[in-house]
Amino acid sequence: MGGTFDPIHIGHLVTAEEARCQFELDKVIFIPSARPPHKTDSPHSPASDRLRMVELAISRNPFLEVSDMELGREGLSYTVDTLRELHRIHGLGAELFFITGADAILEILTWKDPAELLAEAKFIAATRPGFPLETLREALPERNSGGEIALESVYSMEIPALAISSTDIRARATEGRPFRYLVRDAVWEYIKAKGLYLKGEQRPSE
Repeated sequence: MGGTFDPIHIGHLVTAEEARCQFELDKVIFIPSARPPHKTDSPHSPASDRLRMVELAISRNPFLEVSDMELGREGLSYTVDTLRELHRIHGLGAELFFITGADAILEILTWKDPAELLAEAKFIAATRPGFPLETLREALPERNSGGEIALESVYSMEIPALAISSTDIRARATEGRPFRYLVRDAVWEYIKAKGLYLKGEQRPSE
């Protein structure tokens, strides 16, 4: 499960657990992105803070892990490179699922090496309430006139808690509005202790 996780919130955790159960996954690995290709103009919290918030959020759940593989990699954080690395670690026979938002999936053909991307893993598109699940299937074929993309490897999954967003949490923290129960207690305490998202700082959309 990739993302900037700035900060990780309850919606991310609900998504991970739902995907694990619904698709019978052995585990879910959170992979904070270092330099997302689509957010090159957006500043974000230091990698060490984002990694630590994920560690705090997933503690005590043996089925959730975090990896810093993208944080230690030079250059932009491309998903296809991450999937290749995961296959090197877990073997070519490992069945990988990449969990991301449905809005990101709609742009998947603009990602690096899209054909190889969908050959490396199945994709789980988490949708927010009100996002028509059929929209995913209707939109992708239009962007796939060449027919080379394996769209059957894309699945959709509706998550009510995705109404929560990192963008809103950052705004709340900046403006002094409450956000405590939108994140795990340990993450809330970390944000407060480190003074993340103070007034005047700008953060990216999630």
